[in-house]
Amino acid sequence: MLDFSVTFVITIINITILFFILKKVLFKKVTKFMDERAQRIQDSIDRSEKDKSQARALVAQYEAQLKTAEAEAEAIINSARETAQLEAEKIIAEGRAAAEITLENTRKQLELDQKAAIASFRKEAAALIVSASGRLLGREIKSEDNVKYADKLLEEVSLYTGTDDD
Repeated sequence: MLDFSVTFVITIINITILFFILKKVLFKKVTKFMDERAQRIQDSIDRSEKDKSQARALVAQYEAQLKTAEAEAEAIINSARETAQLEAEKIIAEGRAAAEITLENTRKQLELDQKAAIASFRKEAAALIVSASGRLLGREIKSEDNVKYADKLLEEVSLYTGTDDD
């Protein structure tokens, strides 16, 4: 059977004393170290979870800002399109108005040129009539009355031909 000798008992006593000494000196420090390490790990995990939730919140916030920025950009683009359309319509209207003014001025200038041409024609025609009358009569006619009579004659001719030069 088992033989329990004195050495066995001394060994057990030594182990027990060693256990209590180690427990007093080493195990408390190791246990304390392990507890602190476990606490640091837990704090690190908690901090990591907190950082992760903050990151998710920031991502959500940035996505909301991005959507807002996209909406604002779309509104700015639409506003710019409307402004460009209004500006184009304004430019076209100004161009049409300028063209109408130019056309009206050209018509007036043509009327003035036509009246000036008719007046010049009348003067030349009156001079020719006076000259022709002078040749028919065999003498030179220079009086203003003859020019007035020539103008009357031209007016009557224009009435018969249907042209209205005034």
